[in-house]
Amino acid sequence: MSTAILTGQPVPGSSIEDDLRSLGFDVRVAADAAETEALLAGVPGEERVALVDARFVGHVHALRLGLTDPRFPLAAIPGAVTARPAGRQALTRAMARENSAGGGTTLVDSLADRILTALDADGADVHRPELGSLVATVPADPQARNEARQAVTAVDDEAVRLKSAVKSRDGFFTTYCISPYSRYIARWCARRGLTPNQVTTASLLTALIAAACAATGTRGGFVAAGVLLIASFVLDCTDGQLARYSLQYSTLGAWLDATFDRAKEYAYYAGLALGAARGGDDVWALALGAMVLQTCRHVVDFSFNEANHDATANTSPTAALSDKLDSVGWTVWIRRMIVLPIGERWAMIAVLTAVTTPRITFYALLIGCAFAATYTTAGRVLRSLTRRAERTDRAAGALADLADSGPLAQGVAEALKKPARKLPGFATPAVALLGGLAVVLTAALTGFGGPWPIIAALVYALTSGLAVARALKGALDWLVPPFLRAAEYGTILVLAARADVNGALPAAFGLVGAVAYHHYDTVYRIRGNAGAPPAWLVRSIGGHEGRTLLVAVLAALLTASQFTVALTAVAVAVALVVLVESIRFWVSAGAPAVHDEGEPA
Repeated sequence: MSTAILTGQPVPGSSIEDDLRSLGFDVRVAADAAETEALLAGVPGEERVALVDARFVGHVHALRLGLTDPRFPLAAIPGAVTARPAGRQALTRAMARENSAGGGTTLVDSLADRILTALDADGADVHRPELGSLVATVPADPQARNEARQAVTAVDDEAVRLKSAVKSRDGFFTTYCISPYSRYIARWCARRGLTPNQVTTASLLTALIAAACAATGTRGGFVAAGVLLIASFVLDCTDGQLARYSLQYSTLGAWLDATFDRAKEYAYYAGLALGAARGGDDVWALALGAMVLQTCRHVVDFSFNEANHDATANTSPTAALSDKLDSVGWTVWIRRMIVLPIGERWAMIAVLTAVTTPRITFYALLIGCAFAATYTTAGRVLRSLTRRAERTDRAAGALADLADSGPLAQGVAEALKKPARKLPGFATPAVALLGGLAVVLTAALTGFGGPWPIIAALVYALTSGLAVARALKGALDWLVPPFLRAAEYGTILVLAARADVNGALPAAFGLVGAVAYHHYDTVYRIRGNAGAPPAWLVRSIGGHEGRTLLVAVLAALLTASQFTVALTAVAVAVALVVLVESIRFWVSAGAPAVHDEGEPA
């Protein structure tokens, strides 16, 4: 139970007590600052507490946004301030100072607003939600109160609440083909007590059923798979809208939402490949290539965003041009569509699955994603080269964590730390790119079972260590993690394809899927300010260079059939270690919630 302390003289006819109770607050009344401080001290420290001016006039949804969002330790709207357990100490300190000062020496009459002023003076991080057309005010006289009540009546807060449940920035397909009705599904779920996690799980199950339908290899199965994939996407949109509609954010929900999208899409790729195999067409290489390309695309997005997360300046002419284009409405939608975000991508996959073949579906997916990756990466390279900004230690640390270097690369980095400082700025990503190309091309151009891939993998370990030997603060250093991802995944794909036996590519698909999950998990830990995965986890699964070398050694020492079995065993081992640690962390570590509010990929 949360507690709301109403301060000041109650106003006859005010609905504030009923409004607070409807939001789950136990309401108590305090006549002055001294009584407020006493009531505040009596609220258990593990409970949320709010101070609300008794004269408050506003929409219930304004109170909901200001007082019930679980993501922020401290939050406020005009006339009300709240603290979760993490913010209680700051609130108590501000309350004590206000009470000792006499409470009547400031020009601000509302005690809640005076407390907010004190919190700001202390440097506390107080969240102030955007209210838009919603009303939240403390009228100074009867006339102002009457005007405020009229303003409340003039705005339908339920309509505002429903509209704000939709992401402010989304793809064209999602905005115009899904959100117009999925928001009402979200409200239906909220009124029946369903949680976002339940809807997320339903979306996953629907996608897995879609993958199973695709795996039948029949035209009816493909049609059903396409329909179910769209249904899964509708539920995927609904879970986030439900979270925003009812403010049901949670750590577990953030983890589920962040990982299930990738699990759904890649499981569907596997279903398509199995369905094609039933029809006599082997498209496992295409399925694995699509997963590799899509994962590397995401790593480009994540690395660029982390590199510029807290950049001290942004003077890029390219960014200025992009902002200018955003002012022309139709260009915004064109640019959002050509990057093939999740809505457009899943719609394309669903339609092509229903009316064509898995091979055509994967060809279209590979071509579309390759174009989108080229477009977005080129734009980001231009921004990076033309912007004047200093990358921070936090950004460099995040890129180093995203690199996922194991013991070999870390040892090389330590040994080459001094020589690396003398390299020019462009050398870091260039070394990572050349080392990655060397190992992938060697695996592709030499026969399966030869020693050359091992030699190339050793060279790759050296170059990847050199690439992270100094702080990744260069203009293009954000390219290092995606280059390393492409090298590892590409080597596994090529060696499995060169094995040319049944089961090798599906085993490689499983291994890349397990490793990709680890990399996505790393991203969302960093974005939640929870730190990278523990060092023991990275060491135990070898780091990117260790896994690349291991696969090269297995290909050299084993027959093609034995290699398939070994690859499967490695995939299972990596998946078990990564999943167990990830589940343990997200369920019990108390990490902050992470929710995407505008990244449609």
